[in-house]
This record gives sequence, structure tokens and C-alpha cells, in this order.
Amino acid sequence: MPVPTAALEAVLHRHPVWRGGGVARSPVRAEPSGHAGLDRELPGGGWPAGALTEILCASHGIGELQLVLPTLAALSRAEGRIAWLAPPHLPYAPALAAAGLCLEFLTVVRAPGRRDALWAAEQVLRAGACRALLMWLPQSGYGELRRLALAAEAGGAIAFLFRPSRAAQESSPAPLRLALEPDGGQLAVRVFKRRGAQLAAPLRIPIPRPVHAVGGAFLSPAASRSQAARPCLV
Repeated sequence: MPVPTAALEAVLHRHPVWRGGGVARSPVRAEPSGHAGLDRELPGGGWPAGALTEILCASHGIGELQLVLPTLAALSRAEGRIAWLAPPHLPYAPALAAAGLCLEFLTVVRAPGRRDALWAAEQVLRAGACRALLMWLPQSGYGELRRLALAAEAGGAIAFLFRPSRAAQESSPAPLRLALEPDGGQLAVRVFKRRGAQLAAPLRIPIPRPVHAVGGAFLSPAASRSQAARPCLV
């Protein structure tokens, strides 16, 4: 007996069911990315809360932070705490403030080793005290990523995991995976895993390339006192 079209549409709206030719409706809350073109391609219209999002790039400083800064700024203005775990460089507070982040809601977590970083990431996510967690964990196995994904789901935070580009060849439980490449004054964003059909072509998002202190977001961890005012590009 054929199912009425109206009834089928109601099922698709109420449940996380996706059609092969489009973007899935996300069953979780999402936060706008601040990039309209990207939001149109993300299930739920933004970064998924309570889920793991992988951002892969060949090197640091190609614009990966500018991709997420608008969301972080909005969350901090709403007094949402944001944690940075094991960043490869020291966050540069003046640049983050210039990007709109409220620094009093920013926490940087340092981990002496890989196992410590994984443990800390899981604890931060499960605690539910942060609206977003940024993690730099270049060497993570599937089982470890699965634990992080479950912790993010339990705590409801937006979990950004930055990994090298070679990780694209590895299996991952993250429902959203993006690969980034610099493209002139833009950032080529390839959404190669999402709930729904794969994105056929990369998105190109304009990313400012700052050259002054107010625009940088990282300092070299090995910077001496005399170099402390020299920011690195992001």
C-alpha cells in the first residue's frame, strides 16, 4: 500500500533520515559557522554540538583558526567557556580579542604527553562545562577518537579536532570531516564526510591573511622574550 507523500515528508522532518542526493537534517543542535556558504553545506546549518568535527590541514597557519573564530566569538559573547587543548603554539590574546572573543571565557589546557592530552580532552568534554573544545591530537587511533566522540555527545560541546592531512586516509567516527588547503587569498574547504551526500567540489572561503600583531592568533612556543611580540600567521 503506497505511503501518502505528506506522511513521508512528516517522517523525514521528524527523524534524522537523509536522502542520498542532499544534505541530511542534523539530529543535534548546530552553531552557525559565520560563513554562509559553509553553513549551507553543513547538516543542521552549522557546526554540530555534541559531536566530533575533524579539521585536517597539511600545516598550521593556513587559516584553520579563522574558519572557527566567528563561532568561538559568538559563544564567548554568550558567556560560553571555550577550552584549547594542547595547541601547537601559544594563543595570542590581542588577536583573539580583536576577532571578538571574550578572553575571560577562554581556557588553555597544557598536557605533557599524548596520553595526558587524550585523558584531558575526554574529561573536558564529559564535564559539560565548555561550549566548545579545540584539540590538537595529531596521533589518535580509532578507539581513542570513538571515546572522544562519545564524550562530546555526553557533554554537548562543539568538539573541533585538528589533525594532519594524512589522517584523511584513516577511518574516523567523526560525523563531520573537513580538509583544508590554502588557495591564494582563500581557503579551499573540502567536506569529505558529512551526514548526507558528499560535497562534489571544495568550497572557497575568503580568509584574511594578517601580517600585523592584531591579526595573528599564535606565538611560537619557543619564542624568546625578545621575540614575544612577533606573531605567527594563522
